[in-house]
Formats: sequence, structure tokens, C-alpha cells
Amino acid sequence: MPKPSAAPAAASAPVPGAVPAAAAPATAPATGRRRHPLRFIAGFGISGMLGLVVLLFWMLAASLGPLLLDPALQSGGGSDVFAPISAAHWLGTDYLGRDMLVRVIDGARYTVGVALLATLLASGTGTTLALFAAAVGGRLDAVLSRLLDTFTAIPSKMFALILVAGFGSSVTMLVVAAAIIYVPGAYRIARSLAVNINALDYVTVARTRGEGTGYIMLREILPNILGPMLSDLGLRFVYVVLLLASLSFLGLGIQPPAADWGSLVRENIGALPDGGASVIVPALAIASLTISVNLVIDNLPGRAARERGGR
Repeated sequence: MPKPSAAPAAASAPVPGAVPAAAAPATAPATGRRRHPLRFIAGFGISGMLGLVVLLFWMLAASLGPLLLDPALQSGGGSDVFAPISAAHWLGTDYLGRDMLVRVIDGARYTVGVALLATLLASGTGTTLALFAAAVGGRLDAVLSRLLDTFTAIPSKMFALILVAGFGSSVTMLVVAAAIIYVPGAYRIARSLAVNINALDYVTVARTRGEGTGYIMLREILPNILGPMLSDLGLRFVYVVLLLASLSFLGLGIQPPAADWGSLVRENIGALPDGGASVIVPALAIASLTISVNLVIDNLPGRAARERGGR
């Protein structure tokens, strides 16, 4: 009697790693979920959304405000000096009779624009140096860290005063001075994060398969420190705003006829005994900008989700 063939049994035996035909989905599921922009914005919460609205308002005022201003209001137009808030002048007038609403909006492009440029330059330079030091390591890391530590030993305002007094108070010099002052802080935070990532197994595997330093920096380390560095970027922006406002209040910042919010406070200091709006409004503008940035940072959706997960 012939033996039964073993071919059907072999054909029905499961192959390791294979997916049964009945269980295989018709289409592969998406590996990542796209988050709707409105849902992302709603993740900020009430205080975070309030800060986001104020921050976007000042960003728009800095970028579009000067294009919409009436030049006649900049020259004074025969208005009273330190005039109170009225229908003609919503925020009063300054020491030359110029409309303060126009002056504050025009000053936003210097306060916001110069601070944002200096912050991006400082954080970008510090993060790049930190990634390079962490990826290379050894003596280069030690020398670069000690070199930047010497800058942190110098008080920031004193260092800024020396640079501005020695090289002038142009916009370019203010950006460079603020960037130099805050590069070491960005470097230290980025390096502390990058060194921990650099010691992980997948970075070692990337080096083993022959990846270069640039690949390690940009593809392995940077994506894993990007979130904390964006939070640090916001905080550093606040520091730069306060530094530039302090320099302008001392007369070493933006020079007339241009003015940022710090110089507006200095110019209209004569209205302080009477509580004039011309000296209070630019101070409130600085406060609203810094508080709004902090509210946005404190209510980032990813950060809130991590805190809820930790609890």
C-alpha cells in the first residue's frame, strides 16, 4: 500500500515570521499619526493659548505694524507733550507729542526682531558646538567646555556694556553681543543632553557601521534633544529681551530716532511722577512679551503630556 504523500503537511506547516493570509491586512497601517493643528493648539490649555495669542500679536506687530503706521503720527503733529489717553491718542503721547501706540508698535520690530535674531544665533551656535563636542569627545570636548566656561564667569550685563562701549551700539553689534553672551548657556544645556544621548547603544551601533561625525550629530543626537532645546530657546529669548531693554534704558541700545521698548521707557521717564501712560505702556509691553513666552513654554503640549504621564 503506498504511503501518503507528506507534501500537504509540509505546505500547511507555518513558516517562522510569516503572516497568515487570512490575518494579513489589505493595506499596511500607518506607522505615524498626524495630529490635527487645532488639536495641537488646544493642547496648550487656557493659559498657554492666552500666551500664544499675545506672542503672535507682538510678532505680527513687529513684522507688519511698521507698514501700516501713519508717518504723520511719528513726527508729533502738534499734539501735547505727555498727553493722557484719549480717543485721538489711545495710549497718550510721548515727550515730543508723538502717538505712543505708534511708537510702541514701531519699537516692537527692534525689541522682538533683534532679540529673536540674537537668540537664534546664540542657540544655534551653542547647540552646534555642543553636538560637535559630544560626538567627538576627548580633548576637544574638554578644551571647548573650559573655553566657554570662561565666558559664563563674566557678568552678562558688564560684558555687554564693554562690547557696546568699545564697538558702538549699532543693531549688528547688539545682536553679536547678545549672541556671544548666551552661547555658553545654550552650549552647556545642549552638551549635557547630547553627552547622555551619545552614550546610548544605537549611537554606538551607528559608529560601528561606519557613520561619520556629521551623521551622528544630525541624525542620532539632534532629534533626541530638539524638544528641550526649543524650550531653552524660548527662555533664552526672554533673557535677550531683558538684556537689550536694559542696555537701551542705559542709553547703549537702539539709538534715536529709532527706539525699542527699553529706550521708550528711558525717553519718557519724565512722565513717571504723574503716572503717565507714555512710560507705563512700554514697560507693560516688555512684561506682556516675556510673560507670554513663559506661558507658552510652560504649556507646551508635549511637556504637559509627559507631566501627566509621570503623575
